[in-house]
Amino acid sequence: MPPKSGPRSLRIHQSVARQLGVAILSGEYLPGDTIPRASQQAETLKVSRTAYREAVQILTAKGLLESRPKAGTQVTPRERWNLLDPDVLAWMFTGTPDEVFIRDLFELRNLLEPAAARWAAVRRTEEQCERMQVAIEGMREHGLDTPEGQAADQRFHAVILEAAGNLALATLASSVGAAVRWTTHYKQRASKQPRDPLPEHEAVNDAIAAGDPERADAAMKELLRLALKDMASAL
Repeated sequence: MPPKSGPRSLRIHQSVARQLGVAILSGEYLPGDTIPRASQQAETLKVSRTAYREAVQILTAKGLLESRPKAGTQVTPRERWNLLDPDVLAWMFTGTPDEVFIRDLFELRNLLEPAAARWAAVRRTEEQCERMQVAIEGMREHGLDTPEGQAADQRFHAVILEAAGNLALATLASSVGAAVRWTTHYKQRASKQPRDPLPEHEAVNDAIAAGDPERADAAMKELLRLALKDMASAL
């Protein structure tokens, strides 16, 4: 039978990549472990060998796997994993995320986002201010326990990175957005009565709209401090 092609085949190999990625990130496969060959695993998963090989290629591109002659395909050392890849972040939050990784993620956000908010307060345009306000209204209307509210939260942080006026920083928008999405999703999933973080977002929004870099920096730091506290409670 010829390999399947088209949209369905694409969905299949992405699904297999997700399964393998979750297995690696959860510790089912450890660094140095050899994953099953296509001839074995494709039959187990009931997919074509082509789809399985394409899934392995996805994980190789994300730094989770490498192929060696005669040694097969092995899980790479953790420090080589592209942990800021949006897919990898999503897979990390499929189960209970690693607490050390959560700490590292928030430390990184603390380095980036307060500075971005400070610059945004100086460099933002009226159109960007309008989009931030629309995102705030979306969060208020839908709530962060809904996909629509979480998407609005992502847009809010993405616009701040854009408004900072730094192209190098803007390239991290998808990674920061994924971090915002999955930490929020996890907190909402894990907590029976999660705290409403809208007031901190409004404080950041107001400071940027007012063109006050000091206040924007401080407001973003407070937002992240409380978000990490919520995450610790959820874990």
